[in-house]
Amino acid sequence: MGTTTLLSFEEFERLPDEPGKVELLDGELIQLPPAILKHMEVARRIYLILVRAVAGAGNSADLGDVYFETGYKFSSRAWLQPDVSIPYRDQPRGVYFESAPALAVEVISESNTAAQMDRKMKVYLANGGVEVWLVYPDTRCIWIYREGHAEEFESVLRSSLLPGLELDLTQLFD
Repeated sequence: MGTTTLLSFEEFERLPDEPGKVELLDGELIQLPPAILKHMEVARRIYLILVRAVAGAGNSADLGDVYFETGYKFSSRAWLQPDVSIPYRDQPRGVYFESAPALAVEVISESNTAAQMDRKMKVYLANGGVEVWLVYPDTRCIWIYREGHAEEFESVLRSSLLPGLELDLTQLFD
C-alpha cells in the first residue's frame, strides 16, 4: 500500500513542468497523462458551443468569457484545471482565477477515477460553482451536477446556467 505525500500550493507551484495535466486536490498531487485526441476534440467542441452560448446570453448572465484548460486556485491545498470553464464576470483573479468558476466541464478519460471526479465536483460546488458537467465520451452522456441535484443527459443537454442552450449530444460525440 502506497502513501500519499501532501503538498502546499507553494510546493505545487515549484514542481517542474512535465507532460500531462497536474492538479492539487486537498493537498494531494493528481497527475494525469497527456490527453488523447478524442478527449481534446470533445473538449474543443464544448468550448466552441459555450463561446456561442455565452455570446448569445449577452449581459443578462453574470458570466465571463469561456476558457480552455485554465487554472483555478481554491485554497492553499487545491488548484484545479477543468477542460473548459466559464468564470463569473467579476471573478477575483491573480495569477490564477480564485475559487470556482460558474461552470466547470470535465471530459472523462480512462485515467480519471470516480473518487477523484467526485471530490473535484464537490470542490467546485462547495466553492461557488453553479454547474459541473462530467462528460463521458465512451458512453455518450453528460452528467450535470448542481448543489443537491444531479441529472444525466443522453440526447439533448439543457442547462439552467445558460437558458436556451440545447446541446445535441449526437453531434457532440460524432
